[in-house]
Amino acid sequence: MNNDSDVTRVKELIEAAQTIVILQADNPDADSLGSALALEQILHELGKNPLLYCAVDIPGYLKYLSGWDRISSELPQQFDATIIVDASTMTLFEKLAHSGHQGWLANKPCIILDHHASIGNEIPFMTVMLNSVDYSATGELIFDLAKKLNWSLTISAQEFIMTAILGDTQGLSNGQTTASTYRVMAAMIEAGVDRQQLEERRRELSKMPVEIFRYKARLLERTEFFANNRIAIVRVPQTEIAEYSPMYNPKLLIQYEMLQTVGVAISIVFKQYDNGRITAAVRCNPGFAIGNTLAEHFGGGGHPYAAGFKIQDGRQFDDLKTDTIRRATELLDTLNDKS
Repeated sequence: MNNDSDVTRVKELIEAAQTIVILQADNPDADSLGSALALEQILHELGKNPLLYCAVDIPGYLKYLSGWDRISSELPQQFDATIIVDASTMTLFEKLAHSGHQGWLANKPCIILDHHASIGNEIPFMTVMLNSVDYSATGELIFDLAKKLNWSLTISAQEFIMTAILGDTQGLSNGQTTASTYRVMAAMIEAGVDRQQLEERRRELSKMPVEIFRYKARLLERTEFFANNRIAIVRVPQTEIAEYSPMYNPKLLIQYEMLQTVGVAISIVFKQYDNGRITAAVRCNPGFAIGNTLAEHFGGGGHPYAAGFKIQDGRQFDDLKTDTIRRATELLDTLNDKS
């Protein structure tokens, strides 16, 4: 946790506010959604009026979390403070910046709760930020913050926190998981959270339609391998994003399958849009913690094992792919030199 003065400042800002908007970035995932819903529960217990905002639709695979439908894509005009979860950069709030409503946030206190190592294009209207890579997920940070400030954690809030942690740690399997993470998980299970039930709900909603199953096969077939099969890459064009994303996020269909291939250290899923924008989701296997460093090279950021970046300068995809392979290979070779 950050220093005590920042924690105290967070407490003071929340105590002084009544209506508080909880914001997720334009790339909601299990950690951001779980953290937002947990905070909603916590603020309710504190007698506050929390409102949930995300500029994009919540992905279908996350809709097993009750409360996702309370999230609005319209930023309310009347509020006293905001809390941003799982993001520390304006790069992840493109839609908000383009909406012309960013000034509304700038005129109110803004708290950031995050756990990402790399920050670029910092949020200019931030009042106070708690951001520590010691946490596996923003949800874990919120659990610790609640304990420090003696906030009530209902079973429902803890279910959301557990979902956030499981999402960012790939079910407690990646390098972001620490001894503290296991202690938090144990405390929530002892409090009554049923992890098995959460998993069953997630698996039920994550079942894919037949057309998605067949599309996954095509993505697997298209995956390319480089640098002695250490780097796995696949490209998703705009036509497929439009057709399949409403049913299932293409990167979730393929990314971790790529990492399950013998010899693969890093998987990269590119999405290529017709307007020239290219995004990259980067995931790394244990022992190959280069994700954030690779993403930083292209102006992005994230965790050592989970990161991302976007390119909007008109660069051709093939040129970007070549540059990505080159830089990823250099980083992997550097790891080999150190070992």
